[in-house]
Amino acid sequence: MSKRDAIFPAGRQALYEINRYSAAIRASELLFVSGQVGSREDGSPEPDFAKQVELAFANLREVLKAAGCTFDDILDVTTFHTDPETQFEVIMSVKDKMFSQKPYPNWTAVGVNWLAGFDFEIKVIARIPAAA
Repeated sequence: MSKRDAIFPAGRQALYEINRYSAAIRASELLFVSGQVGSREDGSPEPDFAKQVELAFANLREVLKAAGCTFDDILDVTTFHTDPETQFEVIMSVKDKMFSQKPYPNWTAVGVNWLAGFDFEIKVIARIPAAA
């Protein structure tokens, strides 16, 4: 069994160390990204929901970038929502900016009752581009 090939964005290793997980794991041509939340630099939740969603996508972008990927490389998306019915419109407005062209990635949205103080989380599987 080979060791995990962990990917970390610059400047956020402390958050991952505290919670004992990797930001992403590279496996051959795939990148499995852990759930990203709208956390500030200190790891605390952004209180404004729209900004929290935007920050979660920004944190996701940094993990993808650390692996040489972009939003165009995402194949599968799973999002977690504490109040999907009232949050959906805000989430879709941010999501539509990030995935603005067809074909869109797969997407599964899951309603949950706890996200460790957050209200939105996004995890993805991406294809790592071949080296030129």
